[in-house]
Amino acid sequence: MPDLIDSLLGLAPDSKLGALRRRRPEALRHAEGAHRELLLPEDPGGLSLADRAALALRVARREEDGALAAHYQGLLDAAGGVPEDGARLAALLRYADTVAAAPEETSRADIDGLVALGLSSRDIVAATQLIAFVPYQVRVIAGLRAMLEETVP
Repeated sequence: MPDLIDSLLGLAPDSKLGALRRRRPEALRHAEGAHRELLLPEDPGGLSLADRAALALRVARREEDGALAAHYQGLLDAAGGVPEDGARLAALLRYADTVAAAPEETSRADIDGLVALGLSSRDIVAATQLIAFVPYQVRVIAGLRAMLEETVP
């Protein structure tokens, strides 16, 4: 499976930057593994693949990364599009906005609201991890983009 970040940036594995990234193969492996486990798990539990893609898309848009947002839009489309339960999705997206913008403002009421919608503790942890993972991806991509710009004559 190709590396998502390499794909988004058009990096060849044997390019200077691609080779630099491969000096830490465990970092690439863990980032790709986290992407797969958070967005495409074999057992998504009560947080469907469409839910996961919608959350990731929301955060990528919030972080203003068009390429990553397009990737997550593709995953959402592949998962069947926007989940049908509008109230549930709205609650998940509100939770994503709070966690992404001001995690310290996340309250027990937010968690209780997700539980009331049928999400388990495992689902809520997965959602929270996903919401935190996307900004990490954005920062890595932004750093690599800056490095690419420095290497262009």
